[in-house]
Formats: sequence, C-alpha cells, structure tokens
Amino acid sequence: MTKLYLITGFLGSGKTTFLHNLVRLFPSRRLAIVVNEFGKVGVDGVLLSDLRAKLVEINNGSIFCSCRVEQFEDGLASLLALAEPPELIFVEASGLSDPTAVRSILTQSGKFDSLDYAGAICLIDAARFQKVYQTARVCRMQLAVADLVLINKCDLAEPRQLSEIRAAAEAQKPGRPVHETSFGRLEPDWLEEMACPLSADGPAEIHTRDITLQKLTLHLSDFDLASVEAFLKIFAGDTYRVKGVLSLPEGLYLADCVGPLVELRPFAIQETSPAPELDCLTVLFGNGLPAKKSIRAAIPLFPGRSVSIIQ
Repeated sequence: MTKLYLITGFLGSGKTTFLHNLVRLFPSRRLAIVVNEFGKVGVDGVLLSDLRAKLVEINNGSIFCSCRVEQFEDGLASLLALAEPPELIFVEASGLSDPTAVRSILTQSGKFDSLDYAGAICLIDAARFQKVYQTARVCRMQLAVADLVLINKCDLAEPRQLSEIRAAAEAQKPGRPVHETSFGRLEPDWLEEMACPLSADGPAEIHTRDITLQKLTLHLSDFDLASVEAFLKIFAGDTYRVKGVLSLPEGLYLADCVGPLVELRPFAIQETSPAPELDCLTVLFGNGLPAKKSIRAAIPLFPGRSVSIIQ
C-alpha cells in the first residue's frame, strides 16, 4: 500500500518549507510529491525539485475543484502504476484549495485501492491567522478536514495570538492534535497522532472554486532589483500572496510576498527541474482587498518600466 499525506494551509503558511522537513523523515523510502498551485505560473515545483522524489505538478486551479480533479486523479493513477510505485505520496495543495472533497476522491470504489490515506496536515501562519480566517472561507475548510494542525511561524506571534489560534483550532474539532512550531519543523511522533482520518468525517462533494478569491498575472519588464522591490511594496499589502521568478539585471530572483511582507531572494534553476516562466507574477487576493486598484495606481510611478495585467 502507498500512504498519502495531504498538506494544506493558506497562502504563505510555510507549506513548501514544511515539506522539505517532512521528506527528511523518510530517507530510505520511495517518495512522490504532487504540487498544486492556483496560478498559471508554477514556482513551488521548482523549489521542491531538489528533493529525492518523483514530482507531479498541477497548476492553474485547485486539485479539488471540478476544473482540475480529473488531472489530480490521473496524476495519482500514474504514480501508482509505476513499476516501483512510491511508498509515500505527499500532496501539497494550493493555499486557495478547499480540500473537503479529499475523502470522496480517494475512496472511490475500485479507483485507488492501493492507496492508504494517512490524513491532512494543516499549517497556520500564526502572524496572519486572524485576518485570513475572517476573510477567506477556504481557511476554515482547510482546518475542518485537518487531522493534525501545526501553528507555524510562532516566532512572529505574541503569546496571546497563539492562545487564540489554538482555541479556534481546538474548538472546530475537539481532540485533534494541535502543535506550535517555527520554520516548518515537526517532530516525528506528531505524525503518529493522526488516527483514522477516512472514517472521521462523512462524504464530501467535489465543488467549484470559491468566487470570493481572485487572481491575476503581472508581466514585468525593464525593472531592476530596487525598482521591483519598491513596486511590490506599494500593493503587496492589498493581496494574500504574490509569487514568481524575475529576470533582473542583478540575476534571477524569486519574488515571494505574503501580505505586506516583500521578499526577493536569488534564485537558481536546477538542471533537472522544469524552468519556470520568467517575469510573471501570480497575484492572489479576495473580496475587500483593492489589489487591482493599487497595482494600477503603482504602474505610473515607474516610468520606463512595463507592466501588463493579465486576467
């Protein structure tokens, strides 16, 4: 049997870093990773390409949405059909995914009989939890199906915040294990606390996307490192997440913004990984966040640079 873990968590909660730590717990096992990103431009797959695992990427929609569920099922089927199928599959769902359909997908009669669903691990960004919990419905859905909750980035939160987050997580599903951590670290025995996930909840139906969540793509040209940082800082606070790889005069840089926190760091393309689409940023936001207005207001402030907004 192949064991499958689902990794969920809203945008910027630290899923990719956590997955690196999780994989290290299984140094001698055959592994596969399914990476799901909501935008057309996939970045996480490139960031995970250094791991010793078979990689399947599904972009431009949620794997639990009717628009991408067939691709998700085909990806799982292809992994299970390998001459030496993986012993463990880790599925990193999009931060915008509503995973309440996971049990009905994986327990379809006769479809994934060799798959053992081990449960869902939900990461919470301790510093931003209250904002996203109140404004993004999928945040609640991710918590609802979780069999293990990890309150991540505790080093950035006050004790009062951590207490409130723990209370909210435990109130939604009493008895579920909840742990606090930073930098995506986990203890091996936390996985052992996840028990009988398939029988815990009733069936869920495959759904359509949450229309309150919106995305657009920005194509940038003629920016340098300083100007692109200044550009991002103007509107990043009006988004959930901005992410992409930019080709700048200083070299390749990964732009990774979580709310108002703008990070630009050098990026190296691995020879064994698919090359990312350059100079495209996926912008994710929701109702009540004036991302489009802020971006349009920022563009005229950078004459000589080009920004195209692609819906």
